Amino acid sequence: MIGKVVVAGLLLLAPFADPGGGTGGKPEAKGFQEGKNGETVGVILKDSRIIVSGNGTSGKSDGYRVRRPCWYEPGGNAKDMLKKQEESKPEWMPATEWNRHLESLKEFKDKVGKEGTWWTRAYNEADPNALSCLAALEPYVFVPPNTTPPAGITIQELADIARAALTVPEPKIEVNPDARSYVNLDTWVWLGDVGSKTRSVTATLPGVMSATVTATLGRLEIKSGTTDDRATVKQDCADGGKPYSKGAAFSCGVTYRRASADQSRGVYTMTVTAVWPVTVEGNVNFGYAPVQVSADRDVAVGEVQSVVKGDD
Repeated sequence: MIGKVVVAGLLLLAPFADPGGGTGGKPEAKGFQEGKNGETVGVILKDSRIIVSGNGTSGKSDGYRVRRPCWYEPGGNAKDMLKKQEESKPEWMPATEWNRHLESLKEFKDKVGKEGTWWTRAYNEADPNALSCLAALEPYVFVPPNTTPPAGITIQELADIARAALTVPEPKIEVNPDARSYVNLDTWVWLGDVGSKTRSVTATLPGVMSATVTATLGRLEIKSGTTDDRATVKQDCADGGKPYSKGAAFSCGVTYRRASADQSRGVYTMTVTAVWPVTVEGNVNFGYAPVQVSADRDVAVGEVQSVVKGDD
């Protein structure tokens, strides 16, 4: 699906520190989320200026991972970069080592007065392939105006970071009847406490570009927890399903044909998956698969007992 740029909880809120990297304070931003299989996934941006914000950064992730774990970002012009290299001495560095550093700044001095921008490395430390990716990049690349170097960050990669940060609420399954259903009685299903039905994350490279990804609550997918001969599922469940309403048409839920007494623990385990289609804002030619998160709900199903009395 192609549409707006949408994102497994991320939260890059650390301020930009030093675009030169290397000798000064290094920018770092973190974002973590719980993966769909219980694993911890996320993004730890190192030496990066990127900021991630939005209402989609706290919820349940589908475990999406950024496709390239390292890249170049634009830093400063030649004069500013030289100044940072000359002034960014860490407190821990011995004077002799710092003097060697100052003597090695010829490449920065040679670029002063020339038009262009120094691009510096940044990477996703959370990715196991990040360091090998980083090793293939030079620490600094001087680039002419209006030019992106090979491995320079693109709008799609910025959107990938936003997508990796995107989360949605963990599904809270509501059913009617609530405590117990019965054979051949329609069991309505919908989501409760969803809050906003749109969740957005924006990844911004200040002064350069930004990408916004938006997830919108769509349909529910229901698995009854048993075989088709024991249950009939209705899947017309747009917008997270509809709460039970007396007299309304039944379109989203399960009608169980057999009692659950012979099942493990005496219940059927219904699984409900909330599907959130993802869109990308802007004039782009790429998109993302929906975010899908699931939850289970036990449903006890009994049989209606009737008492027949004979004639007196």
